[in-house]
Amino acid sequence: MNLPIHYQETKYGFEYGAAKIERCCSDYKKGWVVLKVETKKESLQVYITKTGKIKIHNKEGKELKNDNK
Repeated sequence: MNLPIHYQETKYGFEYGAAKIERCCSDYKKGWVVLKVETKKESLQVYITKTGKIKIHNKEGKELKNDNK
């Protein structure tokens, strides 16, 4: 039996399954945004520039290597 996946909107994002996705901060002038993806075990920050470049940082603030460059 398949149970429905949890979905609920929050003040700054939404919960989807075990994940919580929220907007953290942005710079209107420079055009970048930061999103946070969080579960009970892990947390990531996704930095997105206005040109579409993505940088991902773990909960310690260390940037994770992107092998798709």
